[in-house]
Amino acid sequence: MDGYRLTTAAEKGGPRTRPGRGEFSELAKMIRDSGLLRRRYGYYWTKLIALPLVLAAGLLVFVWIGDTWWQLLTAAFFAILFTQIAFLGHDSAHRQIFISGRWNDWVSLLLGDLLVGMSYGWWQHKHTRHHADPNKLGSDPDIDLPVIVVAPGKTVRTGRLLTWLRGHQGLFFFPILLLEGVSLHASGVRRVVTPGQLKRRWVEIAFLVVRLVGYPALVFVVLSPGIAFVFLAVQLGIFGFYMGVSFAPNHKGMPIVPRDLTLDFLRRQVLMSRNIRGSRILDTVMGGLNYQIEHHLFPSMPRPHLRRAAPVIAAYCRAHDVPYTQTGLFASYAIVVRYINRVGLGERDVFTCPLVEQRSSLTAAPR
Repeated sequence: MDGYRLTTAAEKGGPRTRPGRGEFSELAKMIRDSGLLRRRYGYYWTKLIALPLVLAAGLLVFVWIGDTWWQLLTAAFFAILFTQIAFLGHDSAHRQIFISGRWNDWVSLLLGDLLVGMSYGWWQHKHTRHHADPNKLGSDPDIDLPVIVVAPGKTVRTGRLLTWLRGHQGLFFFPILLLEGVSLHASGVRRVVTPGQLKRRWVEIAFLVVRLVGYPALVFVVLSPGIAFVFLAVQLGIFGFYMGVSFAPNHKGMPIVPRDLTLDFLRRQVLMSRNIRGSRILDTVMGGLNYQIEHHLFPSMPRPHLRRAAPVIAAYCRAHDVPYTQTGLFASYAIVVRYINRVGLGERDVFTCPLVEQRSSLTAAPR
C-alpha cells in the first residue's frame, strides 16, 4: 500500500498479543463522556432551513435570468448546492440529526429523493454494507466498481492497448466521475422499481418523479433546447465529480482484506480509512467526510464534533499501536491514482495487508 505500513509488536521487540476486545468500549466511553455524541440541533436546524431556502432562491433567480448561456454558472451553483444537500442527507441517514429514527428517515427522504434525486433506500442499503466491512472483498460494494478496477479478482483481457489503459486507469478515474451524477440517479431509480424489500417505496417513487421529471422540465421551459441540454450536462457532471472527489480519498489505496479475515471493530474501521487534513473550510467543502476514521467509528456523531474528536481518537490509536492514517487532500488523490494504476497492472502486492500475516502469526504463536 502506498504509504501504509503496520509495525507489529513483535517487530518492536514487544510481546505478541491479541487485540483487546475492550479497546473500542474504552474509547467509546471516553467519547461519550466528553459530550461528543450529544445532538447539535441548532447547527442542523440552521442547515435544514437554510439549504432549501437557498435552493428555492436559486430556482427563482434561474427563472429570472432566463434563456442565456450565463445559466451555465447557475448550473455549477446547483451542482455544488445539491452536493451540500446530499451531505446533509448523509448525516440524517446516519442518525446524526435527531434521536428519532423516524424523523431522520423522513429528512433523508426529503433531502435525498425530493431535493437531490437520489434514492434514500438504495443508498442506505449500499452504504450500510460499506460501513459494516470497509474494503473487504465480497462485502464492501464500494470496491466493486463497474468501470475502474480497484480490487483484485476481476478477470482482465490482455493486449498492448488494454495493458496500457489498465496501467493508466487511475488517470481516467477522475474524468469518469463526471458521469457519477447520472449513475447515482439511475441506481436510485433502478432500486425503487425493482421488486424487493424497500420501506416507503411509493413515497420514494413519488419524490423521485417530482425531482427527476419536474426539475428537467423547468430547465427546458426556461431555456432553449441546446442550452438546456448543456445546462443539465454541466450540472450533472459537476455534481457527480464533486461527490466522487469527496468520497474517493476516504478508502481508495487503503488495505483491502480478504472476506475471511476477522478483525475487532476498532481496527476494522481505523485501518481501512484515511483522514484528510485541512481547515474548517475543507470540513464544509467535504461535508465532514474528511474525518472518515471518526465517522466510521461513530457514525451517529454530529458532523461539527468530528474535528474535536479527531485528536482524541488519534492519540488513543497511537497508545494502542493502531495506525491512524491522515494526509493532505492532493496527496490523497496522488495515492489514489498510483494505487488504481497498480491495480490495473495486476500487481497483487498492493492488496497485501500486513494484518493478514500478523493474524496468522498470532494464531500460530504459543500461548
